[in-house]
Amino acid sequence: MTKRIVLDANILIRAVLGKKVREMIARFAPTVDFFTTDRCYADARRYLPILFEKRDLGSEDAMAVLEGLTGWVRIVDNSLYASYEGEARKRIAARDVDDWPVVALALLLECPIWTEDADFFGTGVATWTSNRVHLYFGE
Repeated sequence: MTKRIVLDANILIRAVLGKKVREMIARFAPTVDFFTTDRCYADARRYLPILFEKRDLGSEDAMAVLEGLTGWVRIVDNSLYASYEGEARKRIAARDVDDWPVVALALLLECPIWTEDADFFGTGVATWTSNRVHLYFGE
């Protein structure tokens, strides 16, 4: 059975800014289904140009890399996970309620979240960080 995992916006941004996360996604794409919310993808599209501007770099290449990730990462529309909003908000309310879509998608897909954000810890959804996620992938 193919494994699944939900990526938060930070992981998408890391996949664009560095090589390690992007290479891991590419390496495991044949055996792992990667998902993200439409909101996370929109957040990455919004914040990447700002990050590149701060570094005096053009963001065109970064946006192309982000677009390229869609070959491996499925962007899930809000309409598919919205029915889990109430439960997701309850689970993450003590942390950052704006992150509810990631929790909702993980609940829908019954899979863990790949994140570096401690706000997801303790939500009742398994979380994996970049330095350990390869264990979940089976390496």
